[in-house]
Amino acid sequence: MAVEAVTAASRLAPRLSARAAKHDRDGSFPVDDFADLRGAGLFGLMVPRALGGAEAGFAQYTAVAYELARGNGATALVFNMHASVTGALGAVTEEVAESLGVPDEALAARDRMLAQAAAGSWYGVAMSERGAGSRLSKLSTSYEPVDGGYHIKGAKTFCSGAGHADAYLVAARSAADQSVVSQFLVPATVDGLHVEQTWDSLGMRATASHDLHLDVVVPEDTLLGGVEGLALVVAQLMPHWLIASYAAVYVGVAQASIDAAVEHANARGISELPAVRARIGRADAAVAAARLAVAEAARRVDEEPGEAETNRWVWRAKLLAGTTAAEVAASMLEAAGTSATRRGHPLERLYRDARCGSLHPATSDVCADWLGIAALGGDPDRDGTAPRW
Repeated sequence: MAVEAVTAASRLAPRLSARAAKHDRDGSFPVDDFADLRGAGLFGLMVPRALGGAEAGFAQYTAVAYELARGNGATALVFNMHASVTGALGAVTEEVAESLGVPDEALAARDRMLAQAAAGSWYGVAMSERGAGSRLSKLSTSYEPVDGGYHIKGAKTFCSGAGHADAYLVAARSAADQSVVSQFLVPATVDGLHVEQTWDSLGMRATASHDLHLDVVVPEDTLLGGVEGLALVVAQLMPHWLIASYAAVYVGVAQASIDAAVEHANARGISELPAVRARIGRADAAVAAARLAVAEAARRVDEEPGEAETNRWVWRAKLLAGTTAAEVAASMLEAAGTSATRRGHPLERLYRDARCGSLHPATSDVCADWLGIAALGGDPDRDGTAPRW
């Protein structure tokens, strides 16, 4: 079933591509794209078969994300957020749950969330904040227990799909103990949740990554894992969902840049120029190398999750994908010439979208620093000048 998902994503890509220019121009959310994803059953990609999903591994997710990104990187990026939530939830096996102290009622709530995803619900991620970025240890959004649940108060930024998702994974710090960071799956319909239309960006304009304001009370079963303080633990256990899941998207964007450049070069009769052919050839090799790095990271995540070398590949994949996307898109734009810089040309949009790859957490500089510390024999999660999360 997961293999069928890759085929479905490949078939959807041209439809996503056909809509991409309008949504980029207007900064509007691609509602029809997500109707297509729902219709193809892709929201259940990471959900266990017993709950109605495809039970895909991380490698299969990366293959789906790559195909979607060849159609529209913004759509693939929002889908990545949903896959991150469902993938992390689905990876909590009974053994992992027991080691983390997850109670039975929390597992039942987890299963309900996953079954709803398989039935067509999709989830956004509300983690980043102004001034803190995605560093969980620096969040200002807080929560405290109240009768029957939790009171969450704060503001989030870069919340992709804001105003369209069915629920949001919200990270917050305990008001009683600032070292405790927990996550809640907050329904979009809860009172006190407000979307502020702030997204007007250089690239990935169709992600609707608006600000999310929360002053809400949610039931106890929205606490992921049923145990407070699991957010940082999960970040360390499953770094691929916070880092390398973006990589597949940006390799897809890089490939889309090559596809657009080839179409442009053939249509304009410039494919006979050696300089154009050389740029396309170098881009082809660079994207192939980055894609192999993502595939290797994904294979290791599926086969040896949490191992030191697996995690090194996770960080390598993100670094290579971000830098490759930006460099390839820039080269393809230059190969195509001035006409490709006009608004509405696919390469102009792809150039802007690709530039965001190095900026998504973990940024390319953070990835390189992590890898440098590891290469020097240090502990990259603890030996930096600041906490990674």
